[in-house]
Amino acid sequence: MAKRRMFSLDIVDTDKFLELPPTTQALYFHLGMRCDDDGFVGSPKKIAKITGAGEVDLNLLCQAGYLIPFKSGVVVITHFNMQNTLKNDRYKPTIYHEEKKMLDETQSKQYILIGDGHTY
Repeated sequence: MAKRRMFSLDIVDTDKFLELPPTTQALYFHLGMRCDDDGFVGSPKKIAKITGAGEVDLNLLCQAGYLIPFKSGVVVITHFNMQNTLKNDRYKPTIYHEEKKMLDETQSKQYILIGDGHTY
């Protein structure tokens, strides 16, 4: 997992994002800092708890399209690849292979769900 992450103003400086409650916005940034090199987070509820956010904030991020949740409890940051790139020698593939198989990427590098994997 990288120790540095990027967040694009194209994503976080929109009315849609800024209309989210501050705890939801903060949770998005914390999830982004703690995700793996493909944008997957294995313990989103734990991160919500330690940041003072809650499941409501996770649900809001999912409903707004910033996260894609899976039945396994894992989430992926929808716009992760739009905001972050890693050199091949630093990239470590996700351990969430089954979840990644349920995703495709748009031309703009946004993850989209292609299977029935989410339940939030």
